[in-house]
Amino acid sequence: MERITRFNNRIRQVILLVIILLLAFLIIKELYIFVPGFLGAVTLYILTRSSYLKLVNGKKWSRSATALLYIILSIFCILFPMFFIVKLMLPRISEVFTHSEELMKGLNELSAQVYNYTGTQILTKENMAAVQKMMANFIPTFLNSSLNILGNLAMAFFVIYFMYVHGEDMEAAIRRFIPLHEDSVEKLAVETMSMVRANAIGIPLISLVQGVFAALGYWIFGLSEWGLWGFLTGVFAFFPVIGTTLIWAPLVIFLYAQGATWQASGLMIYSFVVTGNVDYLSRVTLMRKIGDVHPLITILGIIVGLGLFGFMGFIFGPLLLSYLILLTRIYTSEFVEHTNHSHPNELHEPGEGH
Repeated sequence: MERITRFNNRIRQVILLVIILLLAFLIIKELYIFVPGFLGAVTLYILTRSSYLKLVNGKKWSRSATALLYIILSIFCILFPMFFIVKLMLPRISEVFTHSEELMKGLNELSAQVYNYTGTQILTKENMAAVQKMMANFIPTFLNSSLNILGNLAMAFFVIYFMYVHGEDMEAAIRRFIPLHEDSVEKLAVETMSMVRANAIGIPLISLVQGVFAALGYWIFGLSEWGLWGFLTGVFAFFPVIGTTLIWAPLVIFLYAQGATWQASGLMIYSFVVTGNVDYLSRVTLMRKIGDVHPLITILGIIVGLGLFGFMGFIFGPLLLSYLILLTRIYTSEFVEHTNHSHPNELHEPGEGH
């Protein structure tokens, strides 16, 4: 009878877990578009947690009022730079579409230069059609992305209010649900804090450095508004591998279209050699100093994170790779090594060796 009761309890447990997982899957599936906003809230909470708790626990400030104050400051610090960047970019984007014939002329000139040096034709009829199609789809894609970003920002500020007000209860609940020893949970918490801070602070610093070096190249090769283009290059440096190319490549094409062949060629070489390598050197030095993050983890993590989480993948992509490494170590420590130490004398009889 007792065995039947245990079996029935196990069946009910399995059914309940299946229902919970199914409901969680459906909810996450429908709210997946807001995952970057939720991760943004987590990032802001981790970055401001210490100062917030000092105010509410040390100085006895109201939790709700302090949460609203932090949200207002975050809105100002995030939305104002975004508005400034969009205001700078829109006239340049409009200018590109207004002078699309000059852009295609510059592409043809660049293609001719590459063909002269390498014998490779990079601009074919198919490529031209693809470029024109991309330009036609740019405005709808840009507007859709802007609405998505605004929606995620609203979600981030909504979620972080409750994270501030109920943060300590939330942390205690998460610790209870993690199936690891207390010291392993602490390692996860420390790794999360370290990685989020390293990426949230380090990546903007790297972009700043790359923007400065890019602006220097634009100044050397005679571009007007070189400071503005350097700033925009720094903004796009957030995106690894091709980010800065989205700024300097059109500028190179523009110079070719103007007949400034040696300046265009010089800027292209400078951007490949200097601007491109500054990114790697900065990651090796800055990220190691801020959070002891290996540059390979940062670069691969960003590539993975952008596909999974969008913009917030800059922070949580590297964190996923770090979790993979850390959880592997924890598994080895808690299960593999523990199992090996549990049977050190399994080849001996119980009384042997004493």
